[in-house]
Amino acid sequence: MKEIIKNLIQGFSMALADSVPGVSGGTVAFVLGFYDKFINSLNTLISRKKDKKSSISFLIKLGIGWVIGMAIASLILSNLFETHIYQVSSLFIGFIIFAIPLIVKEEKQNIEGKYKNLIFTIIGIIIVSAITYFNPQTGSETSIDITNLNFGLAIYVFVAGMIAISAMILPGISGSTLLLIFGLYVPIITGIKETLHLNLAYIPVLFVFGLGILTGIALVIKLVKKALEKYRSQTIYLILGLMVGSIYAIIMGATTLEAPKAPLSFSTFNIIYFIVGGLVIVGMEFAKRKLENNK
Repeated sequence: MKEIIKNLIQGFSMALADSVPGVSGGTVAFVLGFYDKFINSLNTLISRKKDKKSSISFLIKLGIGWVIGMAIASLILSNLFETHIYQVSSLFIGFIIFAIPLIVKEEKQNIEGKYKNLIFTIIGIIIVSAITYFNPQTGSETSIDITNLNFGLAIYVFVAGMIAISAMILPGISGSTLLLIFGLYVPIITGIKETLHLNLAYIPVLFVFGLGILTGIALVIKLVKKALEKYRSQTIYLILGLMVGSIYAIIMGATTLEAPKAPLSFSTFNIIYFIVGGLVIVGMEFAKRKLENNK
């Protein structure tokens, strides 16, 4: 029972991170110390290995917690994100700033003395910054209407779902940050909320988005597993770069809203929410240590 509760909490925590632009569910899994088990379980599930019982059991418990967390977050965040964008953005930046040293500490033996791999950190920063800067939705006066699904929009949503879940698996840039960049964050969160309220108009686009997610998992999981096994130092440096770059994506997040606002600035930055975001990450690290001590 203790293991079930632990896995439910882990899944719930991942969902809260996945539902907001800032920290990916993979980052939470990393901070809480179950990332390798998560990746290995997903890899076992999509491979030809026969003994999948323990992996399926773990993923089901994790999945139930994730669904509960995502449902709760979706009901709250779509309105909160529109009305309190600068406070929420400050919170997310706190998540990232405080999570980075924890990952560095966790992976110290894999990155210490291998500073030539800092080039991968720079690459990670450039990737996220470039995607954000060249995003056609940034500063756009029009939003994406996902209730009127056509072939072009379906392809766009499918690819966005595939890329977003890839980011959610990686402990770096948030999949929700990528959805924010693609101009789909608020529409998808709103779609989930409306579906929970039995508005079926969003079912087709959420189905396409779900197919993109499943495809992304199948394509990226083996790549991530091999990268962490064979090139862990380079991968960790890349992940840190993605996280640093996502700060810029969050700063520009207000420009992708249905009614675009100015990017986050020093005058709109909220230090209280920033500190709260940091305390959440510190709390996760404390919870991880408690769970380890209770084994």
